[in-house]
Amino acid sequence: MKTKKAIIIGGGPAGLTAAYEFIQNTDIQPVVLEQSEFWGGISRTVNYKGNRIDIGGHRFFSKSDVIMDWWCKILPILSEEKAIRISYQNKSKELNTVEFPSDVKNLDNVMLVRSRKSRIYYQKQFFDYPIALTPETVWKLGLFNTFLIGMSYLKSVAFPIRNEKNLEDFFINRFGKKLYKTFFKDYTEKVWGIKCTEISSEWGAQRIKGLSIRKSVAHFLKKKFSKKTDKNISQKDTETSLIEYFLYPKFGPGQMWEEVARKVTDNKGELHQNLKVIKIQAENDRITAVTAQNLLTKEEIVFEGDYFISTMPVQELIASLEVEVPEKINDIAKGLVYRDFITVGLLLRKMTKDEITDNWIYIQEPYVKVGRLQIFNNWSPFMVQDPNTTWVGLEYFCYEGDALWNKSEAEMKELAIKEMVEIGMINREDVLDSVVIKMPKTYPAYFGTYEKFNAIIDYTARFENLYLIGRNGMHKYNNQDHSMLTAIQAVQNIKNGISGKENIWAINTEQEYHEEK
Repeated sequence: MKTKKAIIIGGGPAGLTAAYEFIQNTDIQPVVLEQSEFWGGISRTVNYKGNRIDIGGHRFFSKSDVIMDWWCKILPILSEEKAIRISYQNKSKELNTVEFPSDVKNLDNVMLVRSRKSRIYYQKQFFDYPIALTPETVWKLGLFNTFLIGMSYLKSVAFPIRNEKNLEDFFINRFGKKLYKTFFKDYTEKVWGIKCTEISSEWGAQRIKGLSIRKSVAHFLKKKFSKKTDKNISQKDTETSLIEYFLYPKFGPGQMWEEVARKVTDNKGELHQNLKVIKIQAENDRITAVTAQNLLTKEEIVFEGDYFISTMPVQELIASLEVEVPEKINDIAKGLVYRDFITVGLLLRKMTKDEITDNWIYIQEPYVKVGRLQIFNNWSPFMVQDPNTTWVGLEYFCYEGDALWNKSEAEMKELAIKEMVEIGMINREDVLDSVVIKMPKTYPAYFGTYEKFNAIIDYTARFENLYLIGRNGMHKYNNQDHSMLTAIQAVQNIKNGISGKENIWAINTEQEYHEEK
């Protein structure tokens, strides 16, 4: 009997999760077609002269037991404790760990338990992230500004904006107009390149749903006055932006996906790199084959299969279909917007600020283009070759082809150094080395033709053996674990003969990860 095949477009978290699930739970052979020479998509780790870069920052935590167990099966937890207790919603659970060796360097395929710390850098001062009206914040903002912020927040509580139309409405309802303008407006518009009034409120609902001043203050008080207990990795009763601990692969997120790729290959899965899907053939509402071009040799290769799972950008998926696509669908796909991303890595002797323990810092200063700063030493000490140096990543948001994207590598390095000096983070003479990494289509945007996106969902659903999963595959600003859940659900649907795709699209950021209470 001929083995059935699932052609998976893309080797990021969603694509590789699907491949692994096929291997573990079905007799279907996965065939992964990855356009780049790396595994992990934006969750890959870049190794530059022994110093590693996590593109965008990936904390490994989830409110989903399925995902937590999945990660720990691939890379077990390394901890001084034999087990880490997880408690939530009147349930408790323990995650087993690897025995802690005397020399941790001898054990590589593990996850570390790391503390989460992020702050906002505004007017050359650090503020808690998420922002909360704590005594320290009041002192730094000043009593008068704090009073105005408090009154503005009370007004938003008493007279909330009904029927939130955009992201500005979303922020004002949760933080008040004054705090929104101080800490959210400029940064968000730096990230997306347009005004908050032009961005759908759905972005806020996915990324920071449930977070507000009230919850931030309550969390601060609980943290200050409650007794320290076990490290609660899952933290199901905690808003995503308030997570205190997370798991992290010893050598960055790419280590997870390289290990998954290895396990898939070892179990007769078929993995290919440097292959870009350029054509998708269909007949009688079924996908029959895809044509991929080898980016090194320019050879075109046809892959036939029984099931097709796409994590490629929806815009490219629709353009690749070798059928007569309705003009309306084509127009919506062409109008989808993606935000692109540049990371500049700087190797430093030291920073000017004392003892920075943050994983990342949100740069709120409006006079610089950098949006966020990662300190890779604080993600994992093994991300840095020389522990006596500081290895940081400056994150820039742009559009492919704009002035920032088109800067030469030398120009981007100079911009990064200049801005770090300007905001008082480093001295120029302390820069030892630098590198520039560009990532296109990093963030699917909630503007452009996005408001009409349901038409694309309906259109692609007609192809009964086509499944859209992952961040770009679904044009959803998903976290890594949500992308994985869409992959797991797609494989389950195929295994159980479920023809509908609604349960895949229902997996959303937050919503308690779709666990019924």
